[in-house]
Amino acid sequence: MEASFYYHDLNPVAFSIGGFGVYWYSLMYLVAFAQFWILGRVRAGATHSPMNREQVADLLFWGVIGVIVGGRLGYVLFYVPGDVLADPLLLFRIRDGGMSFHGGMLGVIVAAWAYGRHLGVGFLRLTDFIVPLIPLGLAAGRVGNFIGGELWGRKTDVPWAVIFPESIQAGGRHSEALYQQYLAGALDDFARHPSQLYQAALEGLALFVVLWVFSARSRPVGAVSGLFLAGYGVFRFIAEFFREPDAHLGFLAFDWLTMGQLLSLPMILAGLGLMLYAYRRPS
Repeated sequence: MEASFYYHDLNPVAFSIGGFGVYWYSLMYLVAFAQFWILGRVRAGATHSPMNREQVADLLFWGVIGVIVGGRLGYVLFYVPGDVLADPLLLFRIRDGGMSFHGGMLGVIVAAWAYGRHLGVGFLRLTDFIVPLIPLGLAAGRVGNFIGGELWGRKTDVPWAVIFPESIQAGGRHSEALYQQYLAGALDDFARHPSQLYQAALEGLALFVVLWVFSARSRPVGAVSGLFLAGYGVFRFIAEFFREPDAHLGFLAFDWLTMGQLLSLPMILAGLGLMLYAYRRPS
């Protein structure tokens, strides 16, 4: 029997410099920051923009700090709080993996608040400017997850399923024996949803289109930010049904609720509430 599904054998290391490997996932952060700067300058040219093109670079600098600090803190606090208590230096070992979107979002919120005070721009006016610039960066990050063969989906037999060797055994991508089993069709039962790409399509491309079109016209202050929160929360909640839960957490309740879904629920409620507030308050 021949193999039926794609075998993930992509190298997570893009290139090496002096023996130091540069990972695709790290490069995707650069892609995310670059598109933020480019699209930010485009949005800054709009008549209702709260900032000019020159200020976008400063906003990006503050945002980068918020993403990295918040993303790492969020991961260790939401997903491995016991590990960081036992080993506090885990917080600084970013190369070992572990960044949380929800933590990164909180970091960006703090950065936007601080930079908004610096500019004298209202917090929600600034976040309305920022949020349409985020989804394509999220898409780049999920593509990086796919190339790295991490955060894979649940087992399935859909035609586009992928066999992630690391999900079968640690170091599986380097196992010739495992690859030979794949060629013989013996690993088909281990095929999984490429949920990283589902998330790139939903939380990335689809959310970007929705926000970009919605924000093309002047909206009540807070409406665009609310749509981002609700939209991301809904798309992430859906994608989690295809993503394998974190092994050390599993399902949190009902044999289906994951940590990603639990963290997305407050986003959905907050987003809907913010949109309601934006449209009901006096101009």
